Amino acid sequence: MITESRRRAFLDAMQITTWLPRAELPFAAPSRPELLQLVESEAMRAPVVELEQPVAQPAPSSPAPVTDAPATTASPAVDAVRAAMPRIAMPEPKKSTTKARDVESSAAEQKVTVPPPRFALQLLRAGNCLLLVELPTGESFQSRDPAYLLLKDMLRAARLPDKPQQVGDGEPIRWPLLHRGSLEQGAEAARDYVQGVVAAELEEMGCACIWLVGLPALRFAGEVEMDACYRELHIEGIGHALAMPGLEQLMEQPSSKTELWKAMRRSMSRWVTGL
Repeated sequence: MITESRRRAFLDAMQITTWLPRAELPFAAPSRPELLQLVESEAMRAPVVELEQPVAQPAPSSPAPVTDAPATTASPAVDAVRAAMPRIAMPEPKKSTTKARDVESSAAEQKVTVPPPRFALQLLRAGNCLLLVELPTGESFQSRDPAYLLLKDMLRAARLPDKPQQVGDGEPIRWPLLHRGSLEQGAEAARDYVQGVVAAELEEMGCACIWLVGLPALRFAGEVEMDACYRELHIEGIGHALAMPGLEQLMEQPSSKTELWKAMRRSMSRWVTGL
């Protein structure tokens, strides 16, 4: 058994201010009379049960199964006192911060900086068509480049001049604009920039149709993906456009030229007759 001071310390730690033992405790302080005011008669008081001290027995060679001792039945007086005692609300344990930390970690992962897109596009004019073409090497077309020779073949098949003229100063549209360090370099800014360059050329000299050749041209001028290839699009602020795969893909996959030729035939009336 423990001393009264240690017992009080344990009860205070558990925030228990009122309690009543089921049996007399050694070294306990005297009972407070006010707790026993609900006792109606002397006969209802709980008898004091004398507990016999167990006789020390020699330790068995093997551990014996432990059995629970029968609990002493509480008297009606004790039950009445217990019913009169106020219930002490135990404080709720603090919620674990693990979930909050997981949410913070997920938010930090979502804030990972996405590198800016990188591409080079050449804006050309052939007759009454504009061509926005992905540069496979990132540099301007040379007269003997295989990609440029394929582009000339496509223009001849479409009944357009096979010597397209460079627009403006002839410099490709490159992204990111590294020489402007304070400018936003993300995909949305790249789309606004490309569409702005194309719109400026259309204001100066209109066109019947614009060819979007390659994924960067499709994504940042037409706001579409590769699944839009071989179709005619209507882009707000730009007008009619024909979506095409990149020149490198056309060279590597000859079967795609057949699909491209079918799409060009469907749209040819726009730049041939202006309809």
